[in-house]
Amino acid sequence: MSISNLSEPSHGDISADRKNLTPCSIVIFGASGDLTARKLIPALYHLFKEKQMPSDFRVIGFARREKTDDSWRTELRAALNDFSRTKPVDDKVWADFAKNIFYCQGDLTETPACEKLETLLTSFGSAPLRENLLFYLAISPSQFGEVVEQVHRTGLLNKEGAGWQRIVVEKPFGHDLASAQALNRELTRYAHEQQVFRIDHYLGKETVQNILMFRFSNSIFERLWNREAVDHVQITVSEKIGVGGRGGYYEEAGALRDMVQNHMLQVLSLIAMEPPVSLEAESVRDEKVKLLKSIRPLSRDDVAKQVVRGQYFAGAVSGEPRPGYRQETKVNPASNVETFAAMKLFIDNWRWSGVPFYLRTGKNLPMSASEVRIQFRPTPNVLFAAKCGGSLGANALTLRLQPNEGISLRFNGKVPGTTLGARPVRMHFSYDSEFGAYTPEAYERLLLEAIAGDATLFIRRDEVETAWQIADSIRAGWEGKSLTNREFYAAGTWGPIAADDLLAQLGHEWHEPQVIK
Repeated sequence: MSISNLSEPSHGDISADRKNLTPCSIVIFGASGDLTARKLIPALYHLFKEKQMPSDFRVIGFARREKTDDSWRTELRAALNDFSRTKPVDDKVWADFAKNIFYCQGDLTETPACEKLETLLTSFGSAPLRENLLFYLAISPSQFGEVVEQVHRTGLLNKEGAGWQRIVVEKPFGHDLASAQALNRELTRYAHEQQVFRIDHYLGKETVQNILMFRFSNSIFERLWNREAVDHVQITVSEKIGVGGRGGYYEEAGALRDMVQNHMLQVLSLIAMEPPVSLEAESVRDEKVKLLKSIRPLSRDDVAKQVVRGQYFAGAVSGEPRPGYRQETKVNPASNVETFAAMKLFIDNWRWSGVPFYLRTGKNLPMSASEVRIQFRPTPNVLFAAKCGGSLGANALTLRLQPNEGISLRFNGKVPGTTLGARPVRMHFSYDSEFGAYTPEAYERLLLEAIAGDATLFIRRDEVETAWQIADSIRAGWEGKSLTNREFYAAGTWGPIAADDLLAQLGHEWHEPQVIK
């Protein structure tokens, strides 16, 4: 069963909400890294192709390696063949785009290198190209402070003055609350908080952005979005891949720091927040922070009852053998690092009092999927429930964030025949069917918003720090404890037995993501 929109789809008409953009220069620090070739340049190329970039702009790659403008352009053109979301790459569009790409070689922590960058920016001739600057820090967080200081000393970054300057930083935003606070102090020493754009690519996904639209523009659902109608909520982010070559990173991060502290708490805040007073950036971010601060604090005893970790051992995913986590490269053979995390959280506010929110994420699970399932309260066990028994399930609304992006509503229908039988049926809305002609990548939207100065989809300082408080309380509860047998799971399964035990406490069970055709 499917649902169609009531008017003709606009398939690619993105001009209606065209941003008012000023000419600017985009400086990418760490331009030799994978992020630039895989995400940033393809995103900027597609924005240019869709006529979404400012009327005049420059892209400057800054890195230590010796390169010329032409050699860097050649490298990026080759990478675009692999990473462009549309194939083949349009040679004419690329040629026009590449004219705006330049390379600046130097050590980003040294003043002469930043002075060289300033000279390059001045050579463009236009004042906006010299004064309106977007600094993208595609580098290690340990270098953020030095780079911000250097560009400030060179006069390229100011809290006040001509034009605008913004800093875009990638996660991780620290590894705990203390380090996040220190990092925030470094970033805001030479820039206002309003100039700092902390990027989480999850917030750039169309399906994640649509959560607020779905909730607050459809009265039939918004009036059900509370403790009176909702039994519980499940948020699942499953990954089919293992840690692969990222064993060293994962030993430091684990599933909690890698996924829960950022992506999953972001989705939770959008699902559960109160309606903002407007769509202005600070109004939206205020409500997200209020929601995170409403999550019931977890003591060490609470962590033992409400949080589960897990680690995969050798198994098979879709018939492909996978080694155990402890056999992965750069992993301690006796590691207790979690590759799976599940938790039951409560939000202590008027709307959600008493409603459990279940979050889970893991590596080497049967499929890669991200979804939110709103499970509604069952009907009274008097009429059909008494006759149909277990075949009469509770209604559920599923927001599929990836893949097969869409929204499904599950309800009960009578099975045709002479007897009274019920079967769950589903109405499904598919993004691909309705809007498939234009599906921008997350980085396209986020870069466009950063150039426009709209911080709605970026993470504010207090938001980062509140999320770390939650994660730190969980890590404190795990400290000094080894994994138990019920916390290990075979690669290719849906996680440890302990995760099923967690939901069984309240008579619930996990609903696995389904392949939607």
